[in-house]
Amino acid sequence: MILAEVMQQLEALGNSTTKNTLLKHGAREPFFGVKVGDLKPLQKKIKKNYDLSKALYSTGNSDAMYLAGLIADEKAITKEDLQEWVQQAYWYYLSEYTVAQVAAESAYGWELALQWIESQEERIASAGWATIIHLLSIKPDEELDMPHLQLLLSRVADTLQQQPNRVRYTMNGFVIASATFVPQLAEQAKAVARQVGKVQVDMGGTACKVPEALAYIEKAAQRPRRKKKTARC
Repeated sequence: MILAEVMQQLEALGNSTTKNTLLKHGAREPFFGVKVGDLKPLQKKIKKNYDLSKALYSTGNSDAMYLAGLIADEKAITKEDLQEWVQQAYWYYLSEYTVAQVAAESAYGWELALQWIESQEERIASAGWATIIHLLSIKPDEELDMPHLQLLLSRVADTLQQQPNRVRYTMNGFVIASATFVPQLAEQAKAVARQVGKVQVDMGGTACKVPEALAYIEKAAQRPRRKKKTARC
């Protein structure tokens, strides 16, 4: 499929209800308002396509950018591509999901995550923390840098409440992911959750809520702990 064909199909899949919902969350024109579930058949049809994913992402259309992440070839994508993508990711669906998920599956996830979390730009810093979350969810524990992750948990305990809005959200998610996916980090993550307490995040007037880390961790502990096959969903 070529770019024009995909854009036509995305336009046909758009609906006003989804569009209005996404606008409340931070999307902006131009885009069509396509449900993620409606992107799946297109993803299945296209499969992984490096060149098309880059073309879709460069349109600036949020629906196309999200699809770009679903079809991105994590083995072909370059560090430079991911740096461009994170710069262009203007709202959290793109920065914390599209970019972070592809980065986590690429060869550059850990390196870029550590770089991005130091950014003074909220959306880039939150992309960095989200990338770490996705890495924890898919990487075998033996491939994780445990000492560094322990330092990051301590950093969250000391600094979360002073961070920008979406950085607070993804830091909170990092605490949850640490306990949920990495047994070695569970006790420290629970201690951090107790120290941090309730995390307030402005969800843009939507019904979305911030998970309470300790309660989420304790509930998750009742289920079998499994890694994911892929970060993208």
